[in-house]
Amino acid sequence: MTNTPEPAGTTNLAPHECWQLLRTVSLGRLAVWVVDHPDIFPINFTGDHGTLVFRTGEGTKLTSALAAFPVALEADGVDSATGIAWSVVAKGAASAIEAIGDVLDSAGLPLFPWQPGRKDHFVRITPTSVTGRRFKVTEPKTWWDPSSKNPHTATE
Repeated sequence: MTNTPEPAGTTNLAPHECWQLLRTVSLGRLAVWVVDHPDIFPINFTGDHGTLVFRTGEGTKLTSALAAFPVALEADGVDSATGIAWSVVAKGAASAIEAIGDVLDSAGLPLFPWQPGRKDHFVRITPTSVTGRRFKVTEPKTWWDPSSKNPHTATE
């Protein structure tokens, strides 16, 4: 956390507001540490009694999430009618859900992966920090330039 003031029009959210917003979406990004670098994976998740749960198959995402390093989950949304956007980050430890009763309970959660394949591992993130902010999206003319469609060389 820094002492830098938030830009005008940005509101820091209370933890209960962050949880309310997290319950409105099912897609987020999971940040993990992979050997010697960070990596980010899109995941489908749901809230479950003050924790976040996702399903995944074998691979880098699962191995890294369950390693000794903390993880972060980021989700966001925007109301297209009002132009008000939000972003929430939950940081904490991830653990495998392995007890039979817990697995059966987790199987009943509304987790619907977008990608086919085996997703037999349930992972629970127990946040130690949940922060968020709400802000008005800036008009496109200030962040979108038609020339941004033009190809650039690697040195530009």
